[in-house]
Amino acid sequence: MPDRVVPGPVGNSASIREAVSINTNKIFDCCRDKDCVDELRVYPTISSQTYLDNAISIRPKAAELLYINVNVEPVSFNRGYYTVDCTYFYRVTAETFPGAQLCRGLAVFDKRVMLFGSEGSVKTFTSDGEEAIVSLDDQPRAVVSAVDPIALHASLADPAETPGSDNIIIPAFILDAMGEDLITVDNFRRWFVTIGQFSMVRLERETQLLIPAYDYFLPDKECPGASEDDPCALFGRIDFPVDEFFPPDSAVESSDYKQYK
Repeated sequence: MPDRVVPGPVGNSASIREAVSINTNKIFDCCRDKDCVDELRVYPTISSQTYLDNAISIRPKAAELLYINVNVEPVSFNRGYYTVDCTYFYRVTAETFPGAQLCRGLAVFDKRVMLFGSEGSVKTFTSDGEEAIVSLDDQPRAVVSAVDPIALHASLADPAETPGSDNIIIPAFILDAMGEDLITVDNFRRWFVTIGQFSMVRLERETQLLIPAYDYFLPDKECPGASEDDPCALFGRIDFPVDEFFPPDSAVESSDYKQYK
C-alpha cells in the first residue's frame, strides 16, 4: 500500500481515512455549444469608420472575447428549469482592401439556453462583516466558460442595403475597454463579421456533500524562485527549443482550435 494518496484515479488499495462534510458548488446541469454566428453587426471605432467608407472589401484578422453578461430566470411552465441569457461582447479586428488599414470595432451576440437547476428556498447569512439585510431568491448560479472566438469572415454593406437599427445599449466599462467612441448610428457604411464560438454553460448551487478523505494534501513540488542577481540560473532552467531549429518534414493537418488563432 502506498504511503500517500495523490489526486487522480483511486485504486482498490487506497485507504480512506474518514468521511468529510464539505460545502461546495454542485453542478446540476450543463451543456456545451459550438455556435457559428453569421453576419454579426460590428460597431466600428470613429477612426476605423473612415477606412471602412473608402474600402472595397475587408478581411477578418482576430476577435477577442471581452465580457459575457449572464442572467438567470426561472421557467414558469417547467419547475426546476431556468433560462440562461448570455450576451457576448467581442472586440473585432479586420483589415481593409485596398490600403491594409486595421479597423477595430465591437460586436455583440445574444444567446439563450435552458437548463435544470433544481429548486430551493433557503436564505444564507454569513459572518463576513456585512450588516445590510439583503433578501435574494434562492436560484442557481450560472457559469459560462468560453474561449476567444474564431473570426471566419467579414463583409461591408451600405446603409440602404441593410435598413433598420439595432438600438444597442453598450455598458460603460465595455466602451472604456475599446479605448475610443463607437459608431452606432445607421447612416454610415456597415461592417459585419462571422465568428465561431465554443462555450460551456452550467447551473450550480451551493450545497453540502459527504466525501471520502484520504489524507491532507501536501505538495511534493518545491516553489522555484527567480533570482534577479543570477539571470543565468534562471536561463539554465529553460529547456532547449529543439523544435524551433528543426522544422517538421511535412505539414500535418489539425482540427485543433488553436491553429486558427
